[in-house]
Amino acid sequence: MAKLIVSEFVSLNGVMEAPGGEPTHPHTGWTFESIYGEDHYAYKMEELEEAGSALLGRKTYEGFADAWPERKGPFAEKINSMPKYVVSSTLTDPGWENTTVLTGDPVEEVRRLKETAPGPILLNGSAQLAHALTEAGLVDEYRAMVHPVLVADGLRMFPDPAEMLKLRLKEAVTYDSGVALLIYERAEG
Repeated sequence: MAKLIVSEFVSLNGVMEAPGGEPTHPHTGWTFESIYGEDHYAYKMEELEEAGSALLGRKTYEGFADAWPERKGPFAEKINSMPKYVVSSTLTDPGWENTTVLTGDPVEEVRRLKETAPGPILLNGSAQLAHALTEAGLVDEYRAMVHPVLVADGLRMFPDPAEMLKLRLKEAVTYDSGVALLIYERAEG
């Protein structure tokens, strides 16, 4: 079974919405407030290389599909060529290569996907989907690249859970920019 990894850019107060310049948020591009160094890029490339496939919600998919197909370099080559799965009830004709649309119940679709997809499965952005999969207990690992900014309003990395979810810190890395990478897995028991 493929491991499902939720990996997000997060403000110190938990906001994950609009980290890279999306026009819908008043603080769009807040990750640029940090000094983004080569070590950050190296980690994100390593993370992508580790992934066997990508999982996205429709809105994040549309942003990625607008940005990545025309770009060059190792990161773009990997993300463009890898299998991508997008959960959507409205997307019918994905134009981005190697994309499969999952149109059924998101939790059941991802439950099946974990049985068959090349793994690990990497989910970026896609707040609603990440929240639903967290609530369903399908997320195996959370990776939060926490930026030293406080952002008013916006979607949060974690939903308010119906029941407490215990996590175990697997790894912590700090960067000179003040960004901290925190990797958690579900705690057993």
